[in-house]
Amino acid sequence: MSLLMLFCTFFYIGLFTIGGGVVALTLMQQTIVDKGLIDSATFYNMVAISESTPGPLGINMATYIGYKLYGVPGGLIATAGEVLPSLICIMIIAGFLKKFSDNVYVKGTLAFLRPVSTGLVLLPFLQIFVFALLNLPEAGAGGWKTAFSSLESFLSLFQLVNLAAYALFTFMFFKFKLHPIFIIAAGAVFGIIFL
Repeated sequence: MSLLMLFCTFFYIGLFTIGGGVVALTLMQQTIVDKGLIDSATFYNMVAISESTPGPLGINMATYIGYKLYGVPGGLIATAGEVLPSLICIMIIAGFLKKFSDNVYVKGTLAFLRPVSTGLVLLPFLQIFVFALLNLPEAGAGGWKTAFSSLESFLSLFQLVNLAAYALFTFMFFKFKLHPIFIIAAGAVFGIIFL
């Protein structure tokens, strides 16, 4: 992939994911991971790092992926590609929003987009959850049948250390009402020490 293709790829991602970086994760995975530019493990590690750093997730991911592929020029070009469609759309929309904000068709379109966006946000969450906490067996060689043959086989489906950390951090978040930044920092320290 050339730098021009990198820009076009992230321009495409930015164009169809206006409204949030989490929505962009599904499209990024399809255009970056599925084409073999980076592997799934690297992608999910990038998601974790991008979530932990300040700034919008989609822009952080674009910068990180661009940097990983082409260094600083790649990071700048991927970021520009991700941001440019939003800037163009916002400038166009700002000029017309007041005129059409009460239009029944505009309201209907926005009402339709809310559940679609929710689904697009839920999919990456489930993919990250499965990647981080589960060891799914292969379909062949008895895969699922052997996974339920004994307690030890069943427990091997889970990454127990990660699952324990997830339960602990979730408990701390709700019980002690900790600010999310503390949970993110604790998760980063956990990942550095135990993984």
